[in-house]
Amino acid sequence: MALRDRHIKFCPRCGAGMIRENKFGGERPVCPQCGWIYFVDPKVAAAVLVEDDRRVLLVRRANEPFRGLWTLPAGFVNGGEDPAEAAARECLEETGLTVRVTSVADVIAGQEHERGADFIIVYHAEIVSGELAAADDADAAEWFARAQLPPLAFKATQKILAG
Repeated sequence: MALRDRHIKFCPRCGAGMIRENKFGGERPVCPQCGWIYFVDPKVAAAVLVEDDRRVLLVRRANEPFRGLWTLPAGFVNGGEDPAEAAARECLEETGLTVRVTSVADVIAGQEHERGADFIIVYHAEIVSGELAAADDADAAEWFARAQLPPLAFKATQKILAG
């Protein structure tokens, strides 16, 4: 059973109880009455990799999962939102810094926890303005030399910073 389809118990079209069947390459909730099939939409997150003088900008997570560990400024992409704009928005919310996305660093697949993203798009970005100050779901924001990184949250962050 996919992590995100366990809550599908009743058909939103006709109200019948859902069953599970193999459809379109996977086991999915299917309505036996009207034939409606539930497909999980992937959750997408976006992050920025901001570097300055061989240092990288990181934020410390104030919430679970991985509370107290460090990560790139990142968050979920809202429906209809450009992922690059989401990455810049999240950076501003978490660090107080306005950034300009310059290129895609990587797209990493793989959900790390039940509420996590299925894909994270990591962008290179440069600072446009602002003063560094942690906010939103970050309780600290700091610059780190790549040779002296703090304990990191998320395999995606670890992968990006290892490269």
